[in-house]
Amino acid sequence: MSGSILGDIFKISTWGESHGKALGVVVDGCPAGLELSESDIQKDLDRRKPGQSPFATPRKEGDKIEILSGVFEGKTTGTPISMIIFNKNQKSKDYSALKDVYRPAQSDYSYDLKYGFRDHRGSGRASGRETAARVASGAIAKKILATLNVKITAYTSSIGPIEINPKNYDEDYIMDNFLYMPDPEAVEKAESYLRKLIEENNSSGGTIECTVKNIPEGLGDPVFDKCEALLARAIMSIGAVKGIEIGSGFDAAEMTGYEHNDFYRYHEGEINKLTNNAGGTLGGITDGSEILLKAAVKPTPSIEKTQQAVNKSGENIDLNIHGRHDPIIVPRAVVVVEAMVALTLVDLLLKNMSSRMEYIKKVY
Repeated sequence: MSGSILGDIFKISTWGESHGKALGVVVDGCPAGLELSESDIQKDLDRRKPGQSPFATPRKEGDKIEILSGVFEGKTTGTPISMIIFNKNQKSKDYSALKDVYRPAQSDYSYDLKYGFRDHRGSGRASGRETAARVASGAIAKKILATLNVKITAYTSSIGPIEINPKNYDEDYIMDNFLYMPDPEAVEKAESYLRKLIEENNSSGGTIECTVKNIPEGLGDPVFDKCEALLARAIMSIGAVKGIEIGSGFDAAEMTGYEHNDFYRYHEGEINKLTNNAGGTLGGITDGSEILLKAAVKPTPSIEKTQQAVNKSGENIDLNIHGRHDPIIVPRAVVVVEAMVALTLVDLLLKNMSSRMEYIKKVY
């Protein structure tokens, strides 16, 4: 199975299954000399791990990271960084009844069509648990960006019909609630909405917004490797994501050119934009303004509410999925979005170092 490698210079390769012995990632291309410890990575994994709230799967996994290579005396050596997370709380028997069933909105049917064989335990590589490896490698990318004062902030912007009010935005509150929403009023409404869905054996989707501040200009290349194109690919590779917007996104379709264009002003030696409908890029290249993106996340497909399904024998069946599942994926995916954005931008940073002769001369 190919498709588990991301990046050109800062490159990651993830491996492992939801109910396998372990999962992990190899990070290649990380510069030497970056101070790095397991605790740097663990704090992000703790934001993603299951069993932390009434709105997440009760599966209890410590998600403890172990660095196997690439770090010596607290610093990266420039060689591949290999990391592993052992699975400790699998209950594969929960999936035994689903071995020959094609669950709605899951990868079961498409995997059988492609490979003729699949790991039915928790969806194998298609499981959301695979994202733990992304978060681990993303933590390294975020630390590289932090040395350049680049700040990535992601948060839950909506759950079902409940949206945050920009007037109530409180960045400090994001980490103070299970839903990672920056609006206390929206949190209260969303919690009530989710409790009702749980009683109905149902689930919810939502959206995640992400901003990147202090990103250097010049990242991204024309045509196929535009910055926003690579960001979209990275975010859309998250299994639960069904859509992405950059800047004004789909609202741009209803705007006039005069409304959508970001006008320029020159002030105190700098060129500034009065608005940021473009979302931080022009012609696929960062212009130094804030990157803005939003991801749409689908509802958790594994629900106990009766669904119509089919088994391998071609029989129509009524399906009730039992086990340990998230009533909403969005809050745990917030840090995954941060990771994918960071991985993409670090790779672009390294590639941009060779875009001008003057950059090469500065190094050599």
